[in-house]
Amino acid sequence: MANLPGEKRDGRTVITEGYFEREVHLSRQATATFLRELADQIEADTRLTISSADWEVPFEYREPIEVEVEFVSQQEGELEIELEFTGASGEGGLSVD
Repeated sequence: MANLPGEKRDGRTVITEGYFEREVHLSRQATATFLRELADQIEADTRLTISSADWEVPFEYREPIEVEVEFVSQQEGELEIELEFTGASGEGGLSVD
């Protein structure tokens, strides 16, 4: 599970439908820890769980994972790295065992 740092883990709302968005600001060290936990989940399986003290988002995805890099050099400059996971398909579909 990739947890956002500094927050409790009990009493969370599990979000599995609708629209949900949160933005957090983390220290360099906390960001690195979060990304390592996320990378471990990606390497292990096609199921992710992202959580904080108040919410939890479990998600099963399929490959490929879209990685977008955006750089703007104006004023202070900004680098944005976005990962996009598409939901796993095949629920209710055909399978070969």
